[in-house]
Amino acid sequence: MKKIFVVIVICSFTFLAQCVKEKDTTFLITNTKVGKLDKISLVRDLGIIYDQDSVVKDTMKLALGFGARSINIYENGGSHLLTITPNTDSIPKVQNVRVNDPRFKTEKGIGLNSTFKDIKEKYTIRKIVTSINNIVIFVKDSDVYFTIDKSELPASLRYVSSPNIDAVQVPDEAKIKYLMVGWEH
Repeated sequence: MKKIFVVIVICSFTFLAQCVKEKDTTFLITNTKVGKLDKISLVRDLGIIYDQDSVVKDTMKLALGFGARSINIYENGGSHLLTITPNTDSIPKVQNVRVNDPRFKTEKGIGLNSTFKDIKEKYTIRKIVTSINNIVIFVKDSDVYFTIDKSELPASLRYVSSPNIDAVQVPDEAKIKYLMVGWEH
């Protein structure tokens, strides 16, 4: 009787273990990872990291002996996943990642199809910086930052050169133009 009980318990644990799914991190953005890409990844290893995908470097810069200014990662099948900017160290690492594919989402569920309201609900906004055509939203405790086109703002804010735009001035429905991750090493 004890043997039957032990076998049932072992089978139950085995069944439960098989039922528990591992979280798919292929398109997850954290402070240390963007999908397969790690914060400490070396640029020279991108071909290994994305061995099933296409890594496209600026061939003109490479021919002139300069490092690539940006590196595009395309999924097998053509979808543009990421644009990577390396730093200028002697052994280049990834400095910035621009997310091009809407399947990528932060741990808090924010992606390219999200709005400013989604950002406000999930993050604490640290500061908003203006440029000629965009505003850039930096959030606390994250290396992720978001760009919103000024065309998403009220007309009174689109053409002013004021560096100060407050979060309450940005419409909730404003769409994210760029989702970026900046890793300072």
